[in-house]
Amino acid sequence: MGKTDETGQGLTERQKKWFASVQASLERDTGKTLEQWVEIVRRDCAETRTKARVDWLKIHHGLGVNRAAHILGAAFPSELGWEDAAGLRAALWTDPAATAILEAVEAAVADFPGLVTGQRKAFTAWSGKVQFAAAKPVKGGTVWLGLALTPDASPRLSEPTNESWSERLKAKLPLASPAEVDDEVRALLKAAWDRS
Repeated sequence: MGKTDETGQGLTERQKKWFASVQASLERDTGKTLEQWVEIVRRDCAETRTKARVDWLKIHHGLGVNRAAHILGAAFPSELGWEDAAGLRAALWTDPAATAILEAVEAAVADFPGLVTGQRKAFTAWSGKVQFAAAKPVKGGTVWLGLALTPDASPRLSEPTNESWSERLKAKLPLASPAEVDDEVRALLKAAWDRS
């Protein structure tokens, strides 16, 4: 299934460095440590929903989305669920037909060296140095497979619209059964991997 870091988040080295830079710049630019921001948001923010908390940090403290998300991840880690990759996966992949497709995609990428699997609330992602593919279930047991390719790489690909996965994934492919993870899809996954 690919390696995950000690938190279960499935972050690449590049992503870990990025998060570390967000934390370092937070203290440098705001004069407050992450621990101080955690105390502020727990003490002063009456909001209970994540988006409302992000908005509160933006309005009241001028923080951007990335810094707000970093603070909220530290302040309310169980609410984001990032530390529970298995729980996120179980909550997302409830349809047996979609899960079978996911498992076929996982088998297709299993031998990629240094593969990092990241489980998020809305999708499962695969990365090398950067994300190259993601899968998310949709109604009816279908799975959307996003790839770090352009739609012209195959007639089976289309352009994604309003997807929550990485902006690097410029093409998507509907998969209705595990059998559709065929030689062409494996080649597309490999091509996307090679670009990562």
